[in-house]
Amino acid sequence: MVLLQRVLKVQGALLALGGVLLAVVPVFTLDSLLDQPVPVEGAWLRMLGVTSIVLALFMVLVSQHAAETWWWAWGFAILEAGIATVATLNAVFGVPDGAATWPWWALAVGSIVFGGLDLVGIARAGQDKPIV
Repeated sequence: MVLLQRVLKVQGALLALGGVLLAVVPVFTLDSLLDQPVPVEGAWLRMLGVTSIVLALFMVLVSQHAAETWWWAWGFAILEAGIATVATLNAVFGVPDGAATWPWWALAVGSIVFGGLDLVGIARAGQDKPIV
């Protein structure tokens, strides 16, 4: 249970940090930090930032009540698998000319690591406290 709690808290903290950056300074985050082209409309980035912050809150909530709700972490593992897939495909096929690919590869690798840690934490929590 402890591993799952720690992973979800770190995962939530990183997601919240990224969400705050996107919500507050989307152009700086994309252009200066990540060397990505900035879309014309920044509202989508700000909404993604707010969504990331709320999702991070849910990660922390599940971590605090992991003994009762550990199986909710499956949603976070599935999220990481989806993000890793999209980030990898974008790094290989979708990065515009002149844009950096490293943020996409870093996101893909980070998502694979966190998804794997989620799965290990879920497996251990399931042994400690089965659903049935």
